[in-house]
Amino acid sequence: MSLLNVTSVTVRYGALTALADIDLTIDAGEFFGLLGPNGAGKSTLMSTIAGLRRPNEGAVAIDGRSAGDPAARAALGLVPQGLALYPDLTAQENLEIFGALQGLGGAELRERVAELLKAVQLEDRRHDVVKSYSGGMKRRLNLAAGLLHRPKLLLCDEPTVGVDPQSRNAIFELLERLNAGGMTIIYSTHYMEEASRLCSRIGIIDHGRMLALGSLDGLLGEAREVTILQRPSLEAKFLELTGRALRE
Repeated sequence: MSLLNVTSVTVRYGALTALADIDLTIDAGEFFGLLGPNGAGKSTLMSTIAGLRRPNEGAVAIDGRSAGDPAARAALGLVPQGLALYPDLTAQENLEIFGALQGLGGAELRERVAELLKAVQLEDRRHDVVKSYSGGMKRRLNLAAGLLHRPKLLLCDEPTVGVDPQSRNAIFELLERLNAGGMTIIYSTHYMEEASRLCSRIGIIDHGRMLALGSLDGLLGEAREVTILQRPSLEAKFLELTGRALRE
């Protein structure tokens, strides 16, 4: 059953077309990877799905509702590429604020904050101000903030940018547990190793266009067919984005 439907979405910034006629369907419980280089359109697609940007053409529906609908927004959690945290507040205070914005309060909010601080391995630093955190710790707290209301759909826009290996692995393991528990996740990255570890299906995007869509094995097979058909420009793009995985 589809949870997300992106239909013929085009987004323009003046004369620049950031997304061009994007079609995408995500099933409930899927872990989908959005793979592409910097400037490919990944963040624009994420913000459009989140209802933060209205498409010039096309439509986005989450659980049968328009992306701008309050019920649709309540169904999703957003982990933005830029840190959305208050640096002069503690981790606990940050999560309490974000939880309150989602309508949580009382014992429920306290339980969710405690649960997520433990999940992102920050329980012992809960009373420290965020500006004292390492980059990896901030990234983990950024992820926790998007999970407070138990969203059906979690959007992760390059959540491991600039993090240390320990924090990266902690983020991976948490996302894998969430997905195993039924949460639908869209994960954008420009690292094939991340997409291949986490995602059951991958979309390759560049210059605002979806170049390919499918499982990793399917995409690698498609790339080999491209080689046989001698289409060097598309072959080069697959080689660039899939890297060593394609050559092995």
